[in-house]
Amino acid sequence: MPVATVGSVRALDYRDLKEIGVEIIMANTFHLHLKPGDELIKKLGGIHKFMGFDGVIATDSGGFQVFSLGFGMEHGIGKIADNIFLERMKSNITKKGEKWIEVDDEGITFRNPLDGSKMRLTPRKSMEIQSNLGSDIVFVFDECTSPLSDKEYTAKALERTMKWTLECLESYDKNQAIFGIVQGGEYRDLRIKSAEFVSSLDFDGYGIGGSLGKSKQDMLNIISWVIPVLPDDRPRHLLGIGAVEDIFNCVERGIDMFDCVSPTRWARRGHLYVSPESGGSRENKFRIHIKNSEFREDESPVDESCDCFVCRKYSRAYLHHLFVANELTYFRLSAYHNVYFMIRLMEGIRKAIENNYFSELKDEGLKS
Repeated sequence: MPVATVGSVRALDYRDLKEIGVEIIMANTFHLHLKPGDELIKKLGGIHKFMGFDGVIATDSGGFQVFSLGFGMEHGIGKIADNIFLERMKSNITKKGEKWIEVDDEGITFRNPLDGSKMRLTPRKSMEIQSNLGSDIVFVFDECTSPLSDKEYTAKALERTMKWTLECLESYDKNQAIFGIVQGGEYRDLRIKSAEFVSSLDFDGYGIGGSLGKSKQDMLNIISWVIPVLPDDRPRHLLGIGAVEDIFNCVERGIDMFDCVSPTRWARRGHLYVSPESGGSRENKFRIHIKNSEFREDESPVDESCDCFVCRKYSRAYLHHLFVANELTYFRLSAYHNVYFMIRLMEGIRKAIENNYFSELKDEGLKS
């Protein structure tokens, strides 16, 4: 699902999303609470009416912002550590910046990133905000730990998340569907403990969140531990992951749903998705960087196999020109293409599963 952080999928409007075939999006509880405010959105008729989208809208709990403004800032790290951060660990240099959040057993206290004021977020408050927004699917409030968090801290954070989960179940709006979240970092016993806990509760679906380890292989290991524990008749959502290769590998292991800002974020940075036969970059065969001079006179479409209006109408040379000129039209065209590419990818995966050729599709897509 494309991410509409502040009630908008960057550079795209309702007509674009409907035309592409987007049926569900993810909006951000934390940011919408800060601006324009969940109570204002409720007064104006709820998030669907406010942003003019009549599909399904999910909202996260604010738990990831606990991480990004906390350990994310302190450690300077994301959900999965890369080699730079591993080297920093070896050098015992784990401090990157000042964290803006303090976590206790009842919730979090944080500095509003807009004005620096002190604010408080608890499980019940998260459920209240999401109810005010009027989303269709809500997620429980959780603590998202860092790939640099040790097992002792991760275990404490998991106990908090389990306590908060029960508070969310008691206080959420029963007109909304609710997803539990599996935490536990990179530690197998903690992940299984968390999965068993949320599986024992009556959730409509299950998210897998938090730190996904120090490599993509760690992420796949975590999924392989958790999926057998979760109920087969409820959707399993991998939070915040959306690279093409990750989708293939995670679907193979039982993941049903994904959300990620990457299609629109990569688009803004000049990276456009392509099928491998269209010739990706050395860094990633599923992307080209349209800024590169090689596209200055390239009359071919972004992706030969894509039938979106951008690929039917415009050349790589034109997109290159728009990007270099910092023309606003570029942001819409690139975002449209990247989101379209991902929606078609998921449609292709569903069709392959239904017709029993997913393994062949994955092998063809990921082969060197």
